[in-house]
Amino acid sequence: MTPSTVTSSGATPGQSTEAAGFATASAASAGTSWSPAIRIADPALKERIAERIAEVTEPLIALSTSLHDDPELGWQEHRSSASVAEVLAAHGFAVERPYLGFETALRARIGTGDFTVGFLAEYDALPGLGHACGHNLIAAMSVGGAIGLAAVADELGLTVEVIGTPAEEGGGGKIELLDRGAFTELDFALMAHPAPVDVAEARPFAVAHWHVEYTGRAAHAAAYPERGINANDAFLIAQTAIGLLRQQLPPSVRVHGVMTNGGEAPNAIPEKTEGRWYVRAETTEELLAVEQRVIDCFEAGALASGARLTITPESRRYAEMRTDEVALEAYRANASALGRSFDVDPAEATMNRASTDMGNVSQVVDAIHPYIGVGGTASNHQAAFADACVGPLADKALVDGATALAWTAADVAAARGTSQPTTTAGPNPPTR
Repeated sequence: MTPSTVTSSGATPGQSTEAAGFATASAASAGTSWSPAIRIADPALKERIAERIAEVTEPLIALSTSLHDDPELGWQEHRSSASVAEVLAAHGFAVERPYLGFETALRARIGTGDFTVGFLAEYDALPGLGHACGHNLIAAMSVGGAIGLAAVADELGLTVEVIGTPAEEGGGGKIELLDRGAFTELDFALMAHPAPVDVAEARPFAVAHWHVEYTGRAAHAAAYPERGINANDAFLIAQTAIGLLRQQLPPSVRVHGVMTNGGEAPNAIPEKTEGRWYVRAETTEELLAVEQRVIDCFEAGALASGARLTITPESRRYAEMRTDEVALEAYRANASALGRSFDVDPAEATMNRASTDMGNVSQVVDAIHPYIGVGGTASNHQAAFADACVGPLADKALVDGATALAWTAADVAAARGTSQPTTTAGPNPPTR
């Protein structure tokens, strides 16, 4: 189903929070902020979820390690998606792979309930860096959370899905899946992402990904320079213009990229240069407003050098995140009950600004995308962070993340689904 828009209180417009399935705490006085208290799932069910995840910890760690040791790039994750599918099938899920025509996408389902929860699994790696964004852990946490939640699916009236989503790293796999009808049957979607520290709320930038190419004319750089059109000069002019533009851009805008081909030989005027460039902004609306100004900088390079410019989108735009705030509060409570802490140095917590195609999913499905810390001093997209995504601390993050996600899904199902074994206290999962 396609859910209604969720307001900050968790109710649909015109609906009371109680009608939406949540109890609320009144403000002590006018102007005092309050937090909604979710009607949580029966703690006994949560214990069963945790016990089930504990039972499958060994295959979950093995899955994470195998993905980490055999990284595959976006749209090429054949072995990775097969490994995810194999673990899910071994634990009773019916698996579709390929899914919706994508060779490395999958959907796994278990249960027959009316309320459908979808755990999203990513497993693509970074060029030259392997799993330096920890997608091996994302996949294992989602698989583990789904297996744990499946143990109580009947009691909560659930259908549990895992959707394997290729090519998050710039390929927009979830957007392509959305275009073919994925996610629309979900009532709630969730995943967790590794980071240096725990951060509950994702606040990703909207982003456009471009392949930029200049085509000039080759010539001998010493003998016949006047016969050449220097495609490298075009890029230099464009990058200088972008650098100067930054002073006039809003502080929420980011423009960055790399040249992937700068020419062939120092004594030949470069005929072709290429690069990959990203433009990010706080919202899709802001992104659309600034894109043309950056394109103008690339066009300036073409005009001044005489080279021909071609800009090709590498994917559809990634959107900002529309977070289900009440479900996120439940996640905070559940993760805290497991000993996770959100009292962190703000300077270490900025991974939650990284763009993700989960933002596009959240525009049509109620969703959360928290971050879970793996410790250490490295940050995402560093080689040392890939190292941090295996080992004892990473394994603990895997189990904690799977458990917190599954507990949160149980809370949401208990509050919004049709079968509701609940307790009406505030978020108070079993402490472990």
